[in-house]
This record gives sequence, C-alpha cells and structure tokens, in this order.
Amino acid sequence: MGAGVACAAALAALTAVPAQAQESGKRTPHWELKDTGGSGVRFRGLAAVGRDTAWVSGTQGTVLRTTDGGASWRDVSPPGAAELQFRDIEAFDARRAVVLAIGEGEASRLYRTDDGGATWTESFRNTDPRAFYDCLTFFDRRHGLAMSDPVDGKFRILSTSDGGRSWKVLPSTGMPAALDGEAGFAASGQCLVSAGPRDVWLATGGAAHARVLHSADRGLTWTASDTPIPAGDPARGVFALAFRDRAHGLAVGGDYRPDQTSTGPAARTADGGRAWQPAAEPPPAYRSGVAWLPYSRTAALAVGPTGTDLTTDGGRTWRTVDTGSYDTVDCTPDRGCWAAGEQGRVARLEG
Repeated sequence: MGAGVACAAALAALTAVPAQAQESGKRTPHWELKDTGGSGVRFRGLAAVGRDTAWVSGTQGTVLRTTDGGASWRDVSPPGAAELQFRDIEAFDARRAVVLAIGEGEASRLYRTDDGGATWTESFRNTDPRAFYDCLTFFDRRHGLAMSDPVDGKFRILSTSDGGRSWKVLPSTGMPAALDGEAGFAASGQCLVSAGPRDVWLATGGAAHARVLHSADRGLTWTASDTPIPAGDPARGVFALAFRDRAHGLAVGGDYRPDQTSTGPAARTADGGRAWQPAAEPPPAYRSGVAWLPYSRTAALAVGPTGTDLTTDGGRTWRTVDTGSYDTVDCTPDRGCWAAGEQGRVARLEG
C-alpha cells in the first residue's frame, strides 16, 4: 500500500508547474523520449510489459522491442511484412507477443512469436474482403479476441484459446446490429479492451452515436450503450477505452482531423459501461489513447497528437501536462508507463 500511495502521489505531481518543482528540488514526472531509430515509423501499437520491457508496432511492418528501459531497441519485425501496418500488439513477457496487421481483406493478419521476435508464425490471415480488423486484446496468456468492422451488419469477433496460435470466428448471434456507418478506429490498439477473465469492451464511431459494446462472456453475447462523445461523422467517435476493473472505465476520442475541433472527447463509467457520463472538464482536443495509472483508483493519462492529459479524479476533469505527440499509452504494475506515436516517438514516464 505504501508503494502504491507514493506512486499515485508522484504521478499526481504531473500537474505541478516545472518552475515550482525546480525551486523545491523535486523532480516532476515527465515523458522522456527514447531513441528507437525508427523516425519514419508511426507506432500505434504498444505493449508495456514493465519498466524495462516494452514492444511497439507500426507502419512499414515494424516491430521493435526493448528490454533495458528504452536505452536500446531491437528490430524484430516479421520478415516479408514491410507492406503491413501493425496497429496493435499484445505481449505476455519479453519473449511472447501477438501482433495485429490491419486493413481490408488479406491485409488483416495476426502473427505470434515465442522467442522475442527472432521468428514469427502467421496464425491468421483474413480471407473475407468485407472484413477489416482493428484491435486485439487478451484476458490471460491463453484467451484473447480480435475485432473487425461490421460484416453483414454486425461486428465480427475472432477468438483464440491457445495464446494466439490459432483463431476462429465467433458466431454473430449474440452481437447487436451495427448502426449505419458504424466502425472501430485502429488508432491506438485500444478499441477492444478487457479486464478480468471474461469482460471485454468494444469502442465505435462513425455512426449517429458513438457506442461502447460490452461482453461478459468473452465475446459470445454483447450489449450496446451510447456515449456522450460526439459522433455523426466517419472521423468522430470513441477511439480508446481503459478499464481498471469490470466496473470503472474511461473512454476518449473526438474528431481525428486536425482542422476540426473535438468537443467533449472524454467520458467515464462506474457500472461496466451501461451508462457513460461526460467529463466536466475534458481534454482540449482529440485523444486516441488512455490508460489508468498503476496503484491508483482515480488517476489516468490520455494521449493524442496534440498532447497528454492527466485526470486525478477518475475522469471527471482532465488537465494537459505535455504537448508532445503520442497515439497510444500503456502502464504496468511495476509503475512503468510508456507512450508511442508518430516519427518513431516512444517515451517512458520518468521522475
């Protein structure tokens, strides 16, 4: 408990004015950029294993891994994948990971490694031209799901029970009908997230309402709830979710177009996603990634191309604490928080 309280207090200090922190001699937690050597790559996939180990995935079929806190990065990209976009990656440790390539038809693929990326096995290739896979999540080391934009009027769900070595399409009978124009956003690997052994949530946009779908049985049956995050356009909706348990969740999004304003791009729930409340003081712009801070019931970070925001009251209010560009964020129990984005940007929270 002592370590948890200290961590929450230190991370809450992100709101401190740097000059004040300097005068007091205290270090303010901040993003410290790590040199990945991948300046031409946009990393929208991020799997934080701990403070020392993290995986990132992105454009040009790129997968990188660090085991020394970002001091050095190893290019562990699957061979022959240069044309693919790896928008999501889930890692179990420093050796085992599953990465998702997104796109129409056969561009949507899943790969797994058991040796730190030295070798990869393609475990799924989409052959339905109507499907477009967006996001991936795991409940544990064996059970996971991937989601596709609607096919025949319903979101399509892939399931694995062997750690991503094989996949099968789940029946669509328990999935509610998609709204006209509804889809997921492959922006941060957080449009499909899980908490605990069976609960999973799916974020949508593009339709008249931005919705969150919830399943309590690993994707067999779903219920849908509207959120207050603006939609009504293919560029607007919920882009990312984070649940610290099966009840308390955060949603962020907005309009990803840089010339458009994003009014009210954040919401919260305390009942597993049945009802969502808008943030009283939301982030000032579109946000594509969100993560709860470790050992805190009320603190979380949201990131996007124009900055990072911190909440210390469970998503009621947000405050911008950094103006660097990031697409996704992930935190681990050993107080390791990472962010990744365009131009090879990867950072770890320090201080």
